[in-house]
This record gives sequence, C-alpha cells and structure tokens, in this order.
Amino acid sequence: MSRSHEPALRQGAGPAANPSWTWPVITAISLITAIAVSFIGSGALGGTPVQEVAGGYLSADATLLAPAGPAFSIWSVIYAGLAVYGIFQLTPSGRRSAWAASLRGPAMLSALLNAAWISVVQLGWLGFSVAIIFTLVAVLAWMMAIMLAGTPSSRLEYWIMWLTFGLYLGWVAVASIANTAAWLLSLGFGSDAAWAPGLAVALLAVAVLIALAISFYARNLFAPVAICWGLAWIGVGRLSGANESALVGFAALGCAAAVLAGAGAIAWHGKSGGNGGTR
Repeated sequence: MSRSHEPALRQGAGPAANPSWTWPVITAISLITAIAVSFIGSGALGGTPVQEVAGGYLSADATLLAPAGPAFSIWSVIYAGLAVYGIFQLTPSGRRSAWAASLRGPAMLSALLNAAWISVVQLGWLGFSVAIIFTLVAVLAWMMAIMLAGTPSSRLEYWIMWLTFGLYLGWVAVASIANTAAWLLSLGFGSDAAWAPGLAVALLAVAVLIALAISFYARNLFAPVAICWGLAWIGVGRLSGANESALVGFAALGCAAAVLAGAGAIAWHGKSGGNGGTR
C-alpha cells in the first residue's frame, strides 16, 4: 500500500505503559551533553573550531567534497530541534506517547555519538571519526525506520521528530562523505591526483541516490532537503573557494537540483497517491 508523506494519526496508538520520568530525564541529559560538546567544537568554552583541528583536513577548502563554511549553519537548526525535542519528551504528552518512548533509545545514542565525534576530531583522530559518523548515520536511519513503523500521538510530535531527525540524517549523510574524503586525504590518498575530481563527482552521484532512496522510503522531504543543502554548498565551495574545481562545483550544484526535483516528485506522488495515511 502507498504511504502518505505525513502519516495519519490513527486510533490505537496508545500511551506508553509507564510514563515515568526516568528515561525522559536520561534522554534530556544526553541531549544536553551533545549540545554542550558542540559549543566546544565550535571553538567556544576553550575548544578548537572543527575546521582547525586534525591538521585542517576538515576545513571548507581541504577536499573537493568539503561544503563551504555557511553550510554548517544547519547545525544551529538541528541543535535547536534537539533542544525542542528534549523539552517536548519531558512534557506529560511526550512521556505518555508510545511513539516517543520507542525513539528515546536511538535519540540518546545519536546524541552520544555526536559528542563522541566532536571529541575524537578535537584529538585529531580522523580514522575514528569516520567510524563514528557512519555509526551515527546507521543509528539515525534506524530511528527513521522506527518513526515510519509507529504513529505519532499528535501532529506537533510528528513535526518535531521528523524536522529534527530528518534534517539530522540528511546532513550527517553528506558530512560522512566529506569526513571520509578528509581522512583519505590525510593518508595521502588522491592528493593532487588527476582522477580525484572524477571520483568526487561519482560520490556526489551516490549522495543523490541516497537522497532519493530516503525520499522514496520515508515519503517526505526532510532528509533530502538537508542533503540538497550540503550538495549545494559543496558546489559553492568548489566554484569560489581556494580549492576550486569547475567540474566538481557544477556537478554538485546539478546533483543538488536533481535531489530537490526528484525528492519533490517522490513526495508529491506519495501525497497524491496516499490512501488516508495508510501504509
């Protein structure tokens, strides 16, 4: 059966059996930890900005797949969403929601992995950072599967969860590719190689396929929009930054347009072809 882009709020999505404070408070603590560590990663509280650690391999001009600096402003939206989610899941309706209860585990794990990633890059351990960021992608994908399998208790809950963790998944998917490119470059792989731009374009195409696959599965635009954002800023970086490449720059902008058009068409088809939100 087809799926709507926004699931209907079906009857039968009962409250959690034990709407206690324990797990909501633990979840809130994990989110506070992630947000606090992010301040360190931004250069505040005595930390070093991420673009300056690990030999500068994570800077906006280090690799052909590094997004331009303004792309990282999306973290402000994601962290704001995590803060709102942390507060919401402490409210009576959040604590009673069975859907919210099923999502606390991966939400906590994603927050701790986020903090771990910032910690290891502060230490310059790029190899470990790649392992952590791909684990984070897997956890967020798992979370998406749980969201699709269950039913939110309200439209407010739906929008908080999907806007926050959908954008989170999409952005981290792009960041994982950039992170891998930075690690490989630190090992000397592809440095100034003639084939490097071609490989970069191939990886951009993979990002498009990932975005369309997520859109087809989820029937919404949250993750693809974040992927489109990242790809567009990779294009801007390659066309205007110190590490210029017209091939990669225009390819990235084209891939961003392809994601926007393709994911939009898939989401619209799911909306028009839905049957009252049934799955």
